[in-house]
Amino acid sequence: MLILALDTAAPATSVALHDGTTVLASDSRPGAMSHGEMLAPAIAAVLARAGVDRRDVTDVAVGVGPGPFTGLRVGVVTARTLAVSLHARLHGVCSLDVIAAEAVAAGAVEDAFVVATDARRKEVYWAEYTPRGERVGDADVMRPADLAARLPSTMPVLGRGADLYAEVLARVDGPADPDAGVLAGMVAAGTAVEVGTEPLYLRRPDAAPAVQRKRASA
Repeated sequence: MLILALDTAAPATSVALHDGTTVLASDSRPGAMSHGEMLAPAIAAVLARAGVDRRDVTDVAVGVGPGPFTGLRVGVVTARTLAVSLHARLHGVCSLDVIAAEAVAAGAVEDAFVVATDARRKEVYWAEYTPRGERVGDADVMRPADLAARLPSTMPVLGRGADLYAEVLARVDGPADPDAGVLAGMVAAGTAVEVGTEPLYLRRPDAAPAVQRKRASA
């Protein structure tokens, strides 16, 4: 097994290569608006560091969000293309699940908790998890104050969204963004809850194609 994992749901582009037992190489490149420029070089760098030919990849894993439209689309489309061209198995996993798995493994939480990431527009993407890191329900998007009002006051919240809005959320220390190495490890261990590869946008994209108005008939 040789898993190439990638996630572009967060401000950083994360890529890792996993042999089913351990992470062979990983690469994380910051740039919230540069996923399209960062992803291909990061993949090439990871394969080069591991001394692996891409044709040896057996599985491709991708974080499907939730995340901003453009960056998320780059990762999902790239993963689909690689899986087809390499005849590899394709795995789609909620990016919030990856953060939750890392938090549990690191001992950052002991009770039920929430993962919140930056959704821009002064909102957060979020999901609730059991102490074992199992997601409760679907991911959603809302304003931090509305999320705080919905949760028990002591419910710990981690992730980049918690860091940004610590004044209203019960922030605890933990991973801020999804790590492709953790994603690959989840797939290798069979603990990932696969959700397909439809991107979890959760709302309309910021940009939409212009529609030409029909001329009124004379």
